[in-house]
Amino acid sequence: MSEYILELRSLVGTRPLILVGAVVIIQNDNHQILLQHRKDGNWGLPGGLMELGESLEETATREVYEETGLTLKRLTLLELFSGPELYLKLKNGDELYSVTALYFCNDYKGELVSDSTESHEVSFFDVDDLPSLNPANTIYLAKYLESDLLRRR
Repeated sequence: MSEYILELRSLVGTRPLILVGAVVIIQNDNHQILLQHRKDGNWGLPGGLMELGESLEETATREVYEETGLTLKRLTLLELFSGPELYLKLKNGDELYSVTALYFCNDYKGELVSDSTESHEVSFFDVDDLPSLNPANTIYLAKYLESDLLRRR
């Protein structure tokens, strides 16, 4: 967790915060998407929370690199998400409302590696054979499946 969020939490405790972040649907040449098996047990898209002074694109690029080892070359913004369906209460009692930018990328380089501090593994999946996802990621993937990006390459 970032120093900024830790400082906010020291001031407000577990009360709800509005936190901004970005996630990325990374599609390979086989039209599979990359998912991360997080340490909390959920599968989801790579991404995370914005640091002070970052743009959303920088957040997406940094988080994907940290979590997967991949360097993103070109991002396409698909949608911004917010609202009551993006409320979370974490196991430690912290509450938050997420404002999340969903990006798409099929132009990347690097060797796929899992960040062992946040993930069990990262792997590409066929969209017809996805593992169980956390609720927010189900919302994000529905937007992707509505688009024509799945067929485009």
